[in-house]
Amino acid sequence: MSEHNVPPDQAQIKLKAQTIENTLAEFGLPVKVIGFRVGPTITQYALEPGFIVKTASDGTSIKQKVRVSQISALSRDLTLALKASRLRIETPVPGRNFVGVEVPNNENNVVRMRPILDSTEFRTMSSPLALALGRNVSGEVVVADLEKMPHLLIAGTTNSGKSVCITAITTCLVMNNSPYDLKLVMLDPKMVELVRFNGLPHLLGKVEIEVERMQAVLRWALAEMDARYRLLADAKARNIETYNHKMVQKNKPKMTRIVILIDELADLMMSAPDQTEHSLIRLAQMARATGMHLVVATQRPSTDIVTGLIKANFPARISFAVASSIDSRVILDNTGAESLLGKGDMLYLDPAKSGLQRVQGILVGDSEIEKVLNHWQRINQANNPEEAPWEGIVDEIVEAEGDQLVEQAIGVVKAAGKASVSLLQRRLRIGYPRAARLIDELEEMGVVGPSMGSGRDREVLVDGDDGDEREFQED
Repeated sequence: MSEHNVPPDQAQIKLKAQTIENTLAEFGLPVKVIGFRVGPTITQYALEPGFIVKTASDGTSIKQKVRVSQISALSRDLTLALKASRLRIETPVPGRNFVGVEVPNNENNVVRMRPILDSTEFRTMSSPLALALGRNVSGEVVVADLEKMPHLLIAGTTNSGKSVCITAITTCLVMNNSPYDLKLVMLDPKMVELVRFNGLPHLLGKVEIEVERMQAVLRWALAEMDARYRLLADAKARNIETYNHKMVQKNKPKMTRIVILIDELADLMMSAPDQTEHSLIRLAQMARATGMHLVVATQRPSTDIVTGLIKANFPARISFAVASSIDSRVILDNTGAESLLGKGDMLYLDPAKSGLQRVQGILVGDSEIEKVLNHWQRINQANNPEEAPWEGIVDEIVEAEGDQLVEQAIGVVKAAGKASVSLLQRRLRIGYPRAARLIDELEEMGVVGPSMGSGRDREVLVDGDDGDEREFQED
């Protein structure tokens, strides 16, 4: 789809510039609007601070420059005067000698994928992991390189554009890489956003929606990273580029790049915080050389989800609209994200540049995603989808958790002196089917007796003093 740009209303822009000057002058701060930049959703007005004339005790006049902090302190008064929904003041604009006042436009322009992919900025990027992010406050194209980042952390509240951003990143990657050069691993606890990519030839397995299977994916990723490092060591290559160059010369298969996309980090951190944090940190610290990259998103940028160690290993970050300045500081180490407009309005922290860039993200429609899927499925229709490489690890985790639940169930029935499905449901906080299977397992092991009829508790055949002796397992 193409972009339909609404031309800026010059009269409205001049009126707002005059309003900014007059409002600040009423508070005793002389400033001058020396220019403006029109973006897809906001217009940034460039303010040059003037001088406040004060009279000294001896009657002489003293000129005192208007401080930047004085202007930013009046952000709410400017919002009121401009009748704006939200307003952000950039003090100062990085690399410029003016203060930026960002005011929402009356009509917004939608940023589309195709014009950015056709732009000179994107075409001049030689990286296979080039990302089209959107357009800045001047309407200029903003692109990034996931290979140099090398990992990306995204935060934002519901309906702020976070999942749309991940969708755009995914679409951009698969449009520029074949399934032989790039593989994707997708974890989607919300079960609605990324499942649309099921059937994509780039996808390893399918989009995982269960937290238990996601833990298996992270364990597999660590094992894959270690295996790749062994291959690099055998080939005497320092990174994936050197390795693939040597393999091409030897006419051997290349190492594919892997991008792991996690749409909601909070669900993983709540279920297994220590294991999740350890896996993410180790991957973030070491996986770059092996061609593995992380794109992690969360709608809860609190310190228990985005820990200090996770943040330290994700230097490239994107924040959409968040609830408070505290959340903004957690994700960006700076305020400002609480003043964003939502619906794709973001602040991008590029580790290679100073300061934050305000960007309007790309909107990718369902029809565009479907066209991309159909294109790759048509090209790769002869290749059957492969089984997920972490299936064996999933079975190990399920078996380990099953053994742990059996141990806990034995402890519960021994302590209570009775056994029933409802008792295990309450104490172990599990569903009826799992509790019923546990009772059957305990009966086979000789821990509890047979069913005594409907509504009656089973007899416990093991005394509470038996400790951890498990002779009944020997059959």
